[in-house]
Amino acid sequence: MLKQPKVHFKEFVQFHRYQRRVIDDTPNTITISIPDRNVVATQYHKNEDSDENDDFELSGRRKKGNLFRTKRRASIAPLPALRLNDKEMLASDFDTYSLASNQASITSVNSVASLLREKMQAFPQMIRKKKRETKDYKIKIFVIMMFFITVFLISYAYVGYHRHVLTYSYFEKIKFNSKDRFIKILNHENKIVMSGQLGVTINMDSHPFHCLEDRRKQDGSVCIEWNGVARLYMNFQDMDVFRCYTIHWQALSANQFPIDCYELTRDNGLWFGGGISKNMQWSLSTKDFDFSPYASGDAKVHQFGNGVKRYFINSIGVAIQVNEKSPLHLMANTTANEFCLKAQNDDFTFVNRLTPLPELQYKICTTEDMRSLHMLMTQQSLWDGLKEADIKMLHTLIEEPVWQIPHQNQWDSLNETTIYNYSEDVIAMGFMRLGHILVSEFWQENIGDFTVDISRFPTLKETIDVLHRRGFKIVFTIQPFISTDSENFKDAVRKKLLIYERHSERSIPALTRYKSVSSAGVLDITNNISIPWLKEKLEKLKEEYKVDSFYLDLGTSYNLPHYYQCRQTLDNPDMYARLFTESLENIGFLGVSTASRAPKPPAFLSTLPINSSWSGLREIMTAVLNYGIIGYPFILPGAIGGDYALAKSKTKMISFYSLPQPTLPEQELFVRWMQLITFMPAMQFSHLPSEYKSDYITDVTKELINVRKAIVIPLLKKYLTESMNEGLPLVRPLWMLDPHDPACLSISDEFSVGEELIVAPILEKSVEEREVYLPQGVWKDGIDGSLRKGSRWIHSYKVPKEKIAYFIKLPDNTRF
Repeated sequence: MLKQPKVHFKEFVQFHRYQRRVIDDTPNTITISIPDRNVVATQYHKNEDSDENDDFELSGRRKKGNLFRTKRRASIAPLPALRLNDKEMLASDFDTYSLASNQASITSVNSVASLLREKMQAFPQMIRKKKRETKDYKIKIFVIMMFFITVFLISYAYVGYHRHVLTYSYFEKIKFNSKDRFIKILNHENKIVMSGQLGVTINMDSHPFHCLEDRRKQDGSVCIEWNGVARLYMNFQDMDVFRCYTIHWQALSANQFPIDCYELTRDNGLWFGGGISKNMQWSLSTKDFDFSPYASGDAKVHQFGNGVKRYFINSIGVAIQVNEKSPLHLMANTTANEFCLKAQNDDFTFVNRLTPLPELQYKICTTEDMRSLHMLMTQQSLWDGLKEADIKMLHTLIEEPVWQIPHQNQWDSLNETTIYNYSEDVIAMGFMRLGHILVSEFWQENIGDFTVDISRFPTLKETIDVLHRRGFKIVFTIQPFISTDSENFKDAVRKKLLIYERHSERSIPALTRYKSVSSAGVLDITNNISIPWLKEKLEKLKEEYKVDSFYLDLGTSYNLPHYYQCRQTLDNPDMYARLFTESLENIGFLGVSTASRAPKPPAFLSTLPINSSWSGLREIMTAVLNYGIIGYPFILPGAIGGDYALAKSKTKMISFYSLPQPTLPEQELFVRWMQLITFMPAMQFSHLPSEYKSDYITDVTKELINVRKAIVIPLLKKYLTESMNEGLPLVRPLWMLDPHDPACLSISDEFSVGEELIVAPILEKSVEEREVYLPQGVWKDGIDGSLRKGSRWIHSYKVPKEKIAYFIKLPDNTRF
């Protein structure tokens, strides 16, 4: 038996205390493995409930030893290896009898355990610290966000409050803020029907103020002024569901041009009006052009056509009407989906500065729907001053064709024999009603003579007398142009009857060109002497040759001399045609070539000369519908087959050329053209159907004439009174039948005659089917007689070449 080493009591106590402290710092369970000894396994369990238990519970067997050796003493027996949680941490040979060695082993184990415990305790603290830091960061972000939201809400409330105050301090149904000048128009249901920005060119930094007392109007208008820039007047007129707002801008500086723009988005409806324009788009919302002066012109070259009116209407029941004295320029969809109005003088169209600085004045009106609004905006009685003979002439223009005598580009191609033979060919067809024979301006030797050329028409009096007995009426074309070759030119210069050059003496006439005349003066219609001079010559012509009426070929505003100056200042060039027409109303005429206001019946407005082509056929329909929208109910749609033939577009105005009658069009084009014109307010022929010498053409013509007699003419007469009273067109777009049907708004290749007949023509070559839309109601098919239910599309509807699709509306109580 080996001898145990001596251990002093004091050292033992100190070691025992150190060992207890180390063990208390260790994890709850420590397993110590001692191989190759009598003790198989030793497991120490820390008593967590008592600090007084310093002994360890020993399990297993132990070899007999010294009786004086305590349990604690046995616990520090030499250990050859040490494992912590079954992981070997220390392995070495220990001196069985060396207390120092054993103590060092236990100390190492306890040190490692203590280090692990410290790390484990520090880890939760680190996590909690990071959580606290993250939480603090989120709180800071939340506080900052709440601060900005509060500032935004306060600012929004401030701006909204002031906008509200500014808006309703002016009008009840208009939202307008004088600082940013955004405007929103509300209808009677408080729904926004129009929005835009006024005074686009005014700097946003410019602050407005209310006008001084001496600048205000006495009609209740609100007056707002931007110092040295512009002045705005706004007024309001309330007539129950019909409301109108007047906008009047006055520029206060020479470089300021008032511009107002309104949105053309689909949500704000579709815009129509203004007449035809270049490229012949159906809706103003689809057009695209930069600022152009609003004046009549040649739509092949200029932006607008021969019939103009400062009137625009929207599909959701809002309309704009611009004052005649405003130097109006229009723009659409150039940089954005917007429609803009601008007041600006220039060196031709608006050269007569009616005010020192440009002024833009117009009114915006709203009501329930666009049909009701159109009736209110275009309402004008055309009955005033009409005579019984005028009403009779109006009926004959609807019932009987206009026969335009064909001619070539040489003035001598028209003669007495030509007129007589043409009338014979009309009579020879046997199934056409006799009507009005239209003779071009070449009945004179020189344009402006206003006397018959005796060399070509030696017995014209007798010829006209024969034509009258056969049932024809004779119409002569006259113009305000006087050729420099005419004897009347010298007389007009001597009497100062002509428009003179601007900035010159009135004795120097301003010259222009028109059709076959390369140099001509223009009668000054504002001269009080000019009208009696012209009337005297026309009355003499009617008395001597028994001419029934005249056709006024006035050209367009661009046919006036560039530096024109009349004795009385014109508001704009289109005033000339209006004054000329009004001055000759008592003379009697059946048509005018240009207008800015509906002429007095029985006068019809002619479409521009149309090229003999399929594109020309489509232009006819677009022109008739557009003119009807702006208040021209009676349209003369030009000759069937076209007025001239050009392979390519001219770079100058058509009116600068003397264009001959086109050659005989192809059969299909002529038939489709005649099918369309059958449903128009008037029919006009130049080429006769008999020229084709075809039974097919003859049969088609007879059938169409019968349809016109039986269906179209009665409807035209039925709605004639409505057109005369309210200015509604005879031929109407589909949205006039149902303004609340979205499909009707976008359809441009169908139309209605009154409210009881829908026509869907074929406008493309070699096409024998199309899509057809019928508004609400029950409709009878004009081709096969079947009944069709409305508010739906008919897909792939078959239309043979000799037929045209049309549908007659049946009574509302018809059972389908």
